[in-house]
Amino acid sequence: MPAQLLEGSPVAERVLADVEVRVARLRQRGHRVGLATVLVGDDPASVGYVAKKHATCEQVGIRSIDVRVPAEATQSDLIAEMVRLAGDDTVHGYILQHPVPEHFDFNQAMQAMNPAKDVDGLHPTNLGLLALGDSGSPRPCTPLGIQAMLSFYGVPTDGARIVIVGRGPTLGRPLSILMSLKEPGANAAVTLLHSGVADIASVTREADIVVAAAGAPNMIKADMVRPGAVVIGGGLTWQGRRALSDVDESCTEVASWVTPRLGGVGVTTVAMLLRNTVEAAERAVS
Repeated sequence: MPAQLLEGSPVAERVLADVEVRVARLRQRGHRVGLATVLVGDDPASVGYVAKKHATCEQVGIRSIDVRVPAEATQSDLIAEMVRLAGDDTVHGYILQHPVPEHFDFNQAMQAMNPAKDVDGLHPTNLGLLALGDSGSPRPCTPLGIQAMLSFYGVPTDGARIVIVGRGPTLGRPLSILMSLKEPGANAAVTLLHSGVADIASVTREADIVVAAAGAPNMIKADMVRPGAVVIGGGLTWQGRRALSDVDESCTEVASWVTPRLGGVGVTTVAMLLRNTVEAAERAVS
């Protein structure tokens, strides 16, 4: 029997409905929630992601600010923008769109950010608080979106074996921390794999939940998945205008649930970004 789809849209709609109510409540108190995006260069995929974020902001009543840094700018120029936004009281949250061109240092720029406004949850302070299990600071959006998706569709995580393939700082690594925390929607036994592991399939076949987050198209195939497991494609690679998931379509023949190539983790990520933004605004004006 073909796998059921873990569609992201129903999850995102529920989150955004709550965000819209909270944004309106703040506006009634005289506070307009503001989110800024910092985009370095003009990578087509990144331009598209940023446009989606701004469109969703408009949908829920959040003021969006589009900050562009030219690819020919310097690291100092980028840091100056990060510092400027940190002191702008009309901006309650901001993000640096990842990745940045090779001659920029993403981590250094992130350290210039105000952690309280880091609504991507990627500042070292917020990642450290995540490791401590602190629930009052911003958490990374894509891991949050995956967790929300599992909860929405009733996929149990308490004591489940979760294997994450990919150890990147925006998804694989923070997701491994999030899902191992002793709290509802987590409390799993998590294994984090990477390209240096000799036999990835021998580990993924033992998992209840497989999360592909390596940015390697079609790397997770049906013979790497235990029948009935849940498979989530967190990595996406663009080849021209076509987006390729880390999860091969053959997985639908063995998995119980699987994310679609499009309309899965991406839409929940944006929803969680806006939820983080309204929460940052609530903390700022409380």
